[in-house]
Amino acid sequence: MGCFVYCFLGTSKDITLGPTALMSLMMAQYAEGQPAIAIALCLFTGLVQFVMGILRLGFLLNFMAVPVNSGFVTAAAIIIGFGQLKLILGLKGVRKPFMWNIYDTFRKIEETNYWDLTLGLISFITLLVLKFIKDRDWDKGRDSGIPLTRVQRVCRKTIWLVGTARNAIIVLVTTIIAGVLYVYNIKPFTMTKEVPPGFPPVRPPSFSYQHGNHTVEGEEFFTHLGAGVAVIPMIGLLENIAIAKAFASKNRYTIDATQELFALGIANTVSSFFGSYPVTGSFSRTAVNSASGVMTPMGTIFTGTLVILATLFVTPYFMYIPSAALGAVIIASVINMVEFEHITEQWRVHKPDVFVWVITFFCVLFLGIEYGILAGVGVALALLLYNTAKPATRVEYTTSYPEIGIVRLDSGLYFPASDSIKATLHDAGLNEKPYKPVIMDLTHLSHLDFSVVREDLEEKINQAHIKNLRCFPTVQEAVDAIQESTVDGDVSQPMLMRELPSDHVVMSSDTEENHSTGASIVNKETAI
Repeated sequence: MGCFVYCFLGTSKDITLGPTALMSLMMAQYAEGQPAIAIALCLFTGLVQFVMGILRLGFLLNFMAVPVNSGFVTAAAIIIGFGQLKLILGLKGVRKPFMWNIYDTFRKIEETNYWDLTLGLISFITLLVLKFIKDRDWDKGRDSGIPLTRVQRVCRKTIWLVGTARNAIIVLVTTIIAGVLYVYNIKPFTMTKEVPPGFPPVRPPSFSYQHGNHTVEGEEFFTHLGAGVAVIPMIGLLENIAIAKAFASKNRYTIDATQELFALGIANTVSSFFGSYPVTGSFSRTAVNSASGVMTPMGTIFTGTLVILATLFVTPYFMYIPSAALGAVIIASVINMVEFEHITEQWRVHKPDVFVWVITFFCVLFLGIEYGILAGVGVALALLLYNTAKPATRVEYTTSYPEIGIVRLDSGLYFPASDSIKATLHDAGLNEKPYKPVIMDLTHLSHLDFSVVREDLEEKINQAHIKNLRCFPTVQEAVDAIQESTVDGDVSQPMLMRELPSDHVVMSSDTEENHSTGASIVNKETAI
């Protein structure tokens, strides 16, 4: 149903909404195997996303930094992959939590069904080979001036089609094999459980379910929703917008992030009335959509229609799908989610990001999704606050007499940085005799917060009785003033400052007329 809603409300021509590996993983954790909880989470996910769209809160996703997202996705891929090993090996009674999953898998390894293992390995290797053939650059080393023959064009189209549809082909072929054997009462493989056929009933989500002889409802039911009400909407939005932006950039069009919030929120809200769990953009299906040449969101109508036809006519045959083949398909898919290569990139660009990645990765693995994300975001914000408290500064000295210390600030000034700036100014001019005049260069200063520039700043400065404190529009004018005072025999000024204008904006006198107001300094050369 999300496909039909997105067709009318979405802004990406390539996005295809539906279940994804990450959403399935979170449903396994938060829904506790209860369909009623999964459907209720779909409803609340939609409502939260819709409200975020109304309040334009999409910027909150910016706090989930790239290392947090990468570490989370990589850990999720490993959890999902290990969760499918039991299907490849044909094991039963393996618990879901990651550590218990690993423990039970190795403890029961002797119970491996070798028919399942053989089928799973063949399926997995076939999927990797088909992907390699599809992604191979067949034009490498070929003279681009020589046109392709008809046979070559047909072969390439066939390779692309088979490689793109490799998951469906593997499931179809293995299902036929298992079905034929089943007809002859030969059952070597572990099969998928029977799926009830037909279209699901259309009705509002139920906020109760039966657990043994006890009915879980009311406050107890909503308690079971847990942190999923907050985590799932954010992850769904992050996944959807990241995919939409990636394909919009690739295909040279733009998306409206706020409209995407509305589209995804309404899609999940409507889907909950059809028995769905939360949906979001799927990278693999979106990639197929894009590569197929789809031009408008109308393509999702065909996707939704085919799924409805499958639920009506094909579901009785799902029970013949070998579990090992499904496990192989999922493992082959999530391999692409593993992003260990990002560690080396982050190490080269910004080493603290590696620490954020590692914290997120291990916390998601061993503590759970919500705790891993919170830990990663917390560490990333802590590093951001540290940089705020220790702003980047450069101290330069003039070669003229007297020697002047110029402290250049490369970012904003916020209250945590006050002690650091004081120490820098002291070291620049008062660390040793003879003391030097000091100039603060605010050319690149982007922001001054309330604790640094206040409405009564001039009054406070006067009350402090700071001797010879003046302000100049540019560094050069400040240097010239010091040199002039040197000629007059007065080099006692520790700092130079001009009176602040009434709107508190420190700016040079030769800036453009339409300057910004408030406490921002944009492209202004200013010296205190």
